[in-house]
Amino acid sequence: MPVYQYVARTPQGKMVTGRTEGDNEATVARLLRDQGLIPTSIEVGAARARAVKKEMGRIGRIKIDDIVILSRQFATMIRAGLPLMEVLNILAEQSEKRAIKSVLKEVERDVETGSSLTEALQKHPKVFNTFFVSMVKAGEAAGMLDTILDQIASYMEKVASIQRKVKSAVTYPVVVSIIAILITAFLMIKVVPVFEDILADLKGQLPLMTRITVGVSDALRNNFLMLLFGLAAVIVAFWQIVKTKRGRQVWDRFKLTMPIFGPIFLKVSVARFTRTLGTLIRAGVNILNALEIVARTANNVIIEAAVYKTRASIQSGESIAAPLRESAVFPPMVVRMIDVGERTGALETMLTKIADFYEDQVDAAVAGLTALIEPLMMVFLGFIIGFIVISMFLPMIKLIEAVQ
Repeated sequence: MPVYQYVARTPQGKMVTGRTEGDNEATVARLLRDQGLIPTSIEVGAARARAVKKEMGRIGRIKIDDIVILSRQFATMIRAGLPLMEVLNILAEQSEKRAIKSVLKEVERDVETGSSLTEALQKHPKVFNTFFVSMVKAGEAAGMLDTILDQIASYMEKVASIQRKVKSAVTYPVVVSIIAILITAFLMIKVVPVFEDILADLKGQLPLMTRITVGVSDALRNNFLMLLFGLAAVIVAFWQIVKTKRGRQVWDRFKLTMPIFGPIFLKVSVARFTRTLGTLIRAGVNILNALEIVARTANNVIIEAAVYKTRASIQSGESIAAPLRESAVFPPMVVRMIDVGERTGALETMLTKIADFYEDQVDAAVAGLTALIEPLMMVFLGFIIGFIVISMFLPMIKLIEAVQ
């Protein structure tokens, strides 16, 4: 039997690695789950690792909207009574993206050889994440696969909508800032030196604004390559620091507390947490498994740590609300509503209401921020360009006044 290299998570949230023998990946996954481990990666041999890496690079082009459409179509055909093998074949044939077509063909082959749909999907984590696979597993167990797939599509539509809005709110000021920097650099490097030669013939001391502009222009022209390499070094260093455990913690905490965008990121995290947990509970996923999935899909190590702490507390017999309150990450209203939902047996309903509320808050915050940033960025860009133009013409105006 082939030897598989695996990475798995313990019930306490600790990552472990090891090697074990098995007929296939599905067998190894079942063996690990029997040992109380949650597999996150199972590979065999160097050739298989290279193949998986190549496949992941090709699959990386798949968007969340593609998975939404796939889920809707999957649910419709299952509800219509089509056999699973036929559904997978139709989905693969009609898919316009080669990556999705290839993955669905592999899923179809695995199901045909005796694997469950869940086991077949687990082999493609870049397409079907932990949330998707866990929901499908719950749907298979309950005989409600069509309903679960509809819930997956609805959930992903909401997640994609929030991501687009936040991305739009962040992208606009970044793009305008880059344009402002490029225009300023062009004026300083190409235009100001022309005026500088003219101003050199003028007698007397230049105005302060002109001296500032000329000084900045000289600094940019004389140290352009050094500044460019310095900027690249800062970006690379930041990227490497964020990859470290401590650096990621600091960065993720800063994102939740930074001015202007911090409250938006926090609301997005809360909405994602409550929406994911509520959807999983509605699908019948065990609360401990649901919290495991929520933590792994949080995209923020601070939120992830708070969720894992909550999971450990529940294993010890405590409530959900207490560790969430102690984390000091979630707003008091969220904690109180979860506490009420837990005590009244309406946790799923309460989580859905919280998610709806915070998604509306994100919509309002993004709309307000966009409306505020647009004029501010225009004023900023106008000030920079206006300062340069005025500083160049000011000596000439004074010269004309002196001649008159």
